Amino acid sequence: MMKKRKLGIIGGSGLYKMNGFKKTKWKKIKTAWGDPSDEILIAKLENEEFFFIPRHSRGHKINPSNINFRANIDALKQLGVTDIISVSAVGSLKENLSPGTFVIVDQFIDRTSARVKTFFDEEIVAHVSMAKPVSRSLGQCCKAALEKSNISHQMNGTYVVMEGPQFSTFAESNLYRSWNADVVGMTNMPEAKLAREAEIRYCTVAMVTDYDCWHPDHNEVDVAMVIQTLTKNALNAQNMIKEVIRTFKDFPADKDPANNCLDTAIITDPKLRTKKTIKKLQYIAGRALNKK
Repeated sequence: MMKKRKLGIIGGSGLYKMNGFKKTKWKKIKTAWGDPSDEILIAKLENEEFFFIPRHSRGHKINPSNINFRANIDALKQLGVTDIISVSAVGSLKENLSPGTFVIVDQFIDRTSARVKTFFDEEIVAHVSMAKPVSRSLGQCCKAALEKSNISHQMNGTYVVMEGPQFSTFAESNLYRSWNADVVGMTNMPEAKLAREAEIRYCTVAMVTDYDCWHPDHNEVDVAMVIQTLTKNALNAQNMIKEVIRTFKDFPADKDPANNCLDTAIITDPKLRTKKTIKKLQYIAGRALNKK
């Protein structure tokens, strides 16, 4: 029996606030992993409650490498979130993915090196599969929402996640293109890995703001250019999100790779797990750790 589905939205650059919703309140959540990026907005659209966290904090105060990804995912899990739509700004690595296009990502290449990437870093070890890192049903829901809103998009694509906050060098940009990747950004790892460890279904919608520096007409990426496209993208993203909130339960998720994935992932002998670590992991892995 699948528990009641609740939707969480993680908003990246340009999506610091969400407008047009009722019964909105910002709630502070404490986690065992420190403070999340910001308070979490709890709001309703029609009768569907959802939860929103601005990834860089309202006003863009947190650089990509300093985001407390573990606290963000734990906070959403505490609120009962089962499904996450992650919206992030990216650079395009393909000629046909012009600024303003949305990409529903299905694969990642993780090039980050300065971030803690697991909840299972002390005493209890778990190895979750990341072969299929995103939820197909949430991806189909986002696709339908983008089609309804008439927003230019591509279904499926590979997202290279780099450290930042600097943009790519020309050589890096061309390296990523040689891998046949579609977009490059700074935020969706380890976010996707942590969502999987928390058994939360996860989907990335990447909003193209610029051609990365490989493009002969765009050999430098500058923030002013990015912000111009972000503003337009943010309105489109909010329209998409509203439609997703209305319809995500219409897309069945009973075969999702995130469902109960910890049942086959935790390798540590139960006799060696201390109460302290089990308590720290109570929201993330309590279901699996407390099984008799």
